[in-house]
Order: sequence, then structure tokens, then C-alpha cells
Amino acid sequence: MQMYIAVEKGVRIFVHDLNPGAGSHPAVFIHGWPVNHRMFEYQLNVLPHYGLRCIALDLRGFGRSDKPWHGYSYDRLADDVHAVLESLQVENAALVGFSIGGAVAIRYMARYGGSRVAKLALAAAAAPVFTSRPDYPYGLPASQVDDLIRQTYRDRPKMLAGFGEMFFHRSVSRDFFNWFQGLGFEASSHGIIQGLISLRDEDLRGDLEQIRVPTVIFHGVHDRVVPFPSGQALQQGIAGSRLFPFADSGHGLFYDEMDTFNAALLGFLK
Repeated sequence: MQMYIAVEKGVRIFVHDLNPGAGSHPAVFIHGWPVNHRMFEYQLNVLPHYGLRCIALDLRGFGRSDKPWHGYSYDRLADDVHAVLESLQVENAALVGFSIGGAVAIRYMARYGGSRVAKLALAAAAAPVFTSRPDYPYGLPASQVDDLIRQTYRDRPKMLAGFGEMFFHRSVSRDFFNWFQGLGFEASSHGIIQGLISLRDEDLRGDLEQIRVPTVIFHGVHDRVVPFPSGQALQQGIAGSRLFPFADSGHGLFYDEMDTFNAALLGFLK
């Protein structure tokens, strides 16, 4: 079932609700930058067969959601997730956040006290901080994010291709690469830029202690977008969380080690 949910005046979020009558513990998927919910195709084709309801949304500015000029802070993106969960009356959900989606999930947990959420899965989460700074040496240099912003203003296809080359550790087919890169073209250029600004500037370290649900952290050892020590920092900052290293994965662990990732995620969700 596909639908639009109004989250504020003039802004609707696209939601794909798969297997809506199943179970009482739905999984809610929040995608990464600069793609959309379709990045989870190879999970959404599998998990409903195990009796799971899967709800996947497109963040504002991305995919089929509306693309306003405003509202790309982590606070506002978390508000959008909250509006979706409230509209669908979801209870005991598992938030599954990838990359910036993981950052938004963390902010949601802190901002809303984990309302309607019973579990949290963070996959290659762009957290607790995406860019390096004097007291956090693990992220990308802010200057590298600034370069992505400049490239988006001047040659978005080249920027997307270059970023895509950083994404996976294992070789992917050219057809898959072209498809995945194409997901970035479904976003607005403005949304891509504003997402980069949030990634560059936001800091989630103060949010971690407010997470009080079972949490699993999936992270590729060879991640060149969010280095593996960021996953370790998350595990240290979220009480009781578990870290699962993916030894043959980069940032795109959901495809680099698809079967292993799906099995680990299913085990956590079930």
C-alpha cells in the first residue's frame, strides 16, 4: 500500500507500507543520503515473507516525497518521522535507519523519547558526528562535504557518480551501479545540498544517552563514508547496544553482504 502523509502545510511524505496486516511490531525504514526508500529493495523483497510489516518512507526532498525549500534539519526530519508514525498509529516499531536515516532515527529517539518505538537498528549510521572535528577525529573532513556541495551546484551527475564509487566495498555490476546512482536523481538538488549541510554541521553525541531501547549497530569495516570507528563510538555511547562488524562491507553493507545483513536484521527484528 502506497500513500502520502501530510507532515505540515504543503509538505507530504511518501510512504510504502508492505504487508500492513502482519504482526504488531512493524519495521520502519529510513533511507540514506542521497537516495530514497527504494535502496531497501533487497530487504523489502525478503522480510515480509517472514511475517513482518515493513514501512518505508522517503525523507522530504528525496524520492517521491514533496521537495520544499525548508525543513532539512535533523529536528524537522525527525518531526516528519513522528508525523508518519502518528498517522499510521504504529506501536512497538523497530526503526531501521541507514546513514543519514540512522542519524534521523537517533534524533527521533531523543526528541520524542522513543515514542512508538521498541527497537532501534542503525546501519552505517552517519552518527554520532559525520564530520571530523578537534574532539571527534573519525568522520570525513568538513572540506570534503563542502566539495560535494560545490559539485552539486555545478555537476550533480559527476558528484553522484563519484560518491557512488565510495559506497560499496565489493564489486557491483554496472547495471546495479547505474540504478543506484539513478536513485539520487529522484531527489531535488536543493534537498541533496541541505542534507549535506545537516550532515556536516549536526552533532548527535548528546542524544545517545537518551536511547533506552534494544539497539543494534551494523557497520562495515571498510566504510569510506562513515568510518568504522564511528560505529564503535555509537556502541560506546548507547547503553546496552550491540555492534555487528561486517568484515567484507563498505558503506553499502545492505548490498555488499546482503544475505548476512538480511539474516542479522531479521534476527533482531523477530
